[in-house]
Formats: sequence, C-alpha cells, structure tokens
Amino acid sequence: MLGFALAGLAAYAADLALFLWLRGPLGQDPITAKAASFLAGCTVAYLGNALGTYRRRAVALREYAVFFAVNVAGAVVQLLCLLVSHHGLGFTSARADTVSGLGLGMVLATCLRFWGTRTLVFRIPSREGPEEEARTAWTG
Repeated sequence: MLGFALAGLAAYAADLALFLWLRGPLGQDPITAKAASFLAGCTVAYLGNALGTYRRRAVALREYAVFFAVNVAGAVVQLLCLLVSHHGLGFTSARADTVSGLGLGMVLATCLRFWGTRTLVFRIPSREGPEEEARTAWTG
C-alpha cells in the first residue's frame, strides 16, 4: 500500500503542478488545463505503480489503458459525490463542496483506484493452478 500511496502522491503533485502552470503562465482555459494535467497525473501514477509498486520490467499499452479507465472511474466517483451533495442534498457551501468532492469523494475514489489497480491492471498470476490465477497478490 505504501508504494501505491507514494505513486499517488507523485501523480497528484504532477497533476497540480501542470494544472497551475497551464492556467497561470500559459493562460489555458480550466477544462483544457485539467484534461492535460489529469492525463499527466495518470501517466505518472501508472509509471510509479508499474515500475515501482508492482515492479514490472516494462510498461504495456493495454495495462495503461485499463489503468486510465480505472482512474476515470475514480474521477467519476468524486464528481458523483459532489453532484449528490450539491444538487441532490442541497449542501451548496464551499465547505460542503470541499468535504463531499475532496473529502468523501477522494476517499471512495482512492479505494476504487486501489482495488482496480490491484485486480484489473497489475494482476499477478499464480503458479498454483487456473482457479488461483484469478487472484492477485498483495504488493506494496
């Protein structure tokens, strides 16, 4: 789990830094800046997990595509938490938006990303037999 957390922290830093640079000095619109920074963050997270946490010798396009999809699903979870809180429950203050999107939403999205990364992206096949191959090994 520590390796996953460190890769996530590096990805967050890359996402934030690129977003601020694109919005600030380069003057990009927020959607373009966020799309580019999200892609960069996903790439940093994938490389950190593939080469560090899960100790792959090489990166694979298929793994990256599934990893990206898992991260998009995590982003959707965060947006849904914000949407339900803000529009469904009527909690419209900046604090409520922060708690729902960056608090609860981030926790749920991180759990989804951890599960998805372990089970869908970096599956480690077992040598014990076909029924055991569906399981994944704990790494971190």
